[in-house]
Amino acid sequence: MDTHFKSAADKAALRKLEREEIKMKNILGVASSLAIMASMAIAEPSGTFRQAHEVGSGAASSLDPISNGRIFQITEKVMNRLVRPDMEGRPSPDLAISWSANDDATVWTLKLRSGVTFHDGSTFGAEDVVYSLERVLDPEMDSPARSAIAMVSAVEATAADTIQLTLTSSFADLPLLLMDYRLRMIPEGSGDTIATTGIGTGPFMVESFNAEGTTKLVANENYFDGAPGVAAMEIIGITDGQARLQALLGGQIDMERGITAQQRVMLDGSDNFNIQVIPTGNWRGLIFRTDVAPFDNVRVRRALRMVADRQEMVDLVMGGGGVVACDSPVGPTDQYHAELECPQDIEGAKMLLAEAGFPDGIDIDLHVATLEPTWPVLAEVYQNQAAEAGIRVNIIQVPSDGYWNEVWMQKDAVTTRWNERPADQALNEIYLSTAKWNESFYSDAAFDAILSEARSELDFEARRALYVQAQAHLSETAGTLIPYHVTRLVGTTSRVDNLDAVENNAVRWHLVTVD
Repeated sequence: MDTHFKSAADKAALRKLEREEIKMKNILGVASSLAIMASMAIAEPSGTFRQAHEVGSGAASSLDPISNGRIFQITEKVMNRLVRPDMEGRPSPDLAISWSANDDATVWTLKLRSGVTFHDGSTFGAEDVVYSLERVLDPEMDSPARSAIAMVSAVEATAADTIQLTLTSSFADLPLLLMDYRLRMIPEGSGDTIATTGIGTGPFMVESFNAEGTTKLVANENYFDGAPGVAAMEIIGITDGQARLQALLGGQIDMERGITAQQRVMLDGSDNFNIQVIPTGNWRGLIFRTDVAPFDNVRVRRALRMVADRQEMVDLVMGGGGVVACDSPVGPTDQYHAELECPQDIEGAKMLLAEAGFPDGIDIDLHVATLEPTWPVLAEVYQNQAAEAGIRVNIIQVPSDGYWNEVWMQKDAVTTRWNERPADQALNEIYLSTAKWNESFYSDAAFDAILSEARSELDFEARRALYVQAQAHLSETAGTLIPYHVTRLVGTTSRVDNLDAVENNAVRWHLVTVD
């Protein structure tokens, strides 16, 4: 069906009619389909895989992939992106099978996979991509995912299986940003219902959704990359990190991707569990809002970061399972990672505080939840280190339920965490002055200008130099303490097989099996 030249209203009507026709065909053909399936000597999906999610957005948690409250543990299994990371983190085909750019990388053309259907039976095509991306770009949607593709000025379907993206300026790394875990493709016109239906093209389909309870998924045996290994998945809301560990130990869940070094000793040596050790660009840290006193003073911000002994944090908080970071969100294996030095400097921190008008030090209320198991330990280690420079940290325990809505970006000093992102995305999404998730309320015109120049630079080495410059700028001026990048420990029950030992964003969930 060619909808390229039809109006939006006509396309929506045609899509609705198509779906109704498909539903009727599915009803009429169910008996013959079952007979054919019964005769096929192919291993069918079997068993149920169970996983927890943290209910970080409380009752506002949803299946809308571009919303603040999206439950990524579900959306990653029911929806696909155009581009996904391979096992080495490089852009590889998902719903787009190829891509190319014009000479100045201002226009990108993506060829789409054919023969793909959504869970409601309708055909996936270019009009769905246009709808999904335009929805992200719509300012009224106020989506945090918008910053990932903000350079896209137009999305056009040039054929039923081809889309064209026009950019505001040259950008050679667009495929890296299209791997964003929120840029999932949904059916055209489904924006009003996607938060509860979760209709996508992924290996699993939503059978029932409970934001704070148990969401049930069933295998999509027509998945384009092969039928899933398990018949069902259950995604269970468990807010507390220790409670999630207990659920794993008790067999209520089959996987926990947030195992701490301290918790690992309870799993090691047991035939009932397995541990994956995965170096990542994920990070945990402390945020000091740069728009409120005393953190609006750059000297104070530098002092707050200079008191940190980052290797000690790696050892005490992560049990050695991390790589020291010098306040850059860019992972250690990223092509644009900057090699920076950040030794602890207590005397230097004292001098900066005195210059800023605080010769007797400062008092800080740091808000911490157990939603992330390592946060309380990180806060205590920092409290002890900072005290040497007269920085008195008062740790305030807050509820995990609703943390992201009620504490993060609300209080002046909080704990935070981010999963790995390509350099451009991390720097723009976390620190650009206009970014929705600019959690430290960082606003620096010079930094913004560096990022803008980097995005339009086509020469790789010149572009890399600009991203390194941006990270160095943050190390001098930011309000974010990033002590380390995480070596993730993933604990599973021994009944789980074929789980890719990679960062969450790249796991091929349809390959997972359970005994």
